[in-house]
Amino acid sequence: MRYPAADDAARLFELASNPAVTRWFSWGPYTEVSQAEAWIAAQPAKRDAGEIMDFLVVDPDAGPVGVTGLTEVSKRDGRATVGSWIGEPYWGSGANAEAKALIAALAFRRLGAERLTAWANTRNGRSQRALERVGFRREGVLRAWHRHGDEMHDVVVFALVRSVWERSPLAQVPVTVEGTPPPSFVLG
Repeated sequence: MRYPAADDAARLFELASNPAVTRWFSWGPYTEVSQAEAWIAAQPAKRDAGEIMDFLVVDPDAGPVGVTGLTEVSKRDGRATVGSWIGEPYWGSGANAEAKALIAALAFRRLGAERLTAWANTRNGRSQRALERVGFRREGVLRAWHRHGDEMHDVVVFALVRSVWERSPLAQVPVTVEGTPPPSFVLG
């Protein structure tokens, strides 16, 4: 994982212009590369403000294959929300599981999180199964939680708490985290 850079725009456009990838999102699909460029350009300010800390999920051979990150940080409660998307050619490749191992290690080991929350559309069984496979536990359904265009969607809320993560296979994945996290994301 790494922060996105300006020269990643064409690749992100390629991945996120696929309607199957962005089907359940509040944005997309991308229709022009300038949308990816604008997203990349906004990232440093959003990290500094504590709004979102997104990373590219990078395959050593293929380059960027998706995005994962943390939002909705609560220092008081020691929690954050994780969100990810992976380009369709990499679905089922293990990229999502590796990305979740990296983001969980960052959140729990470096940032001091006690809980990670994730959501999946109630109609997106693929995303729900992917979260459960890496150790997130289903907690319930939030009605009319997510707006996509003019339509409100229900989502299943999932959680991964520190004590469960510490005993999970996800915590055993070898991970190296380098650099200094933005102060607004340090929870403990």
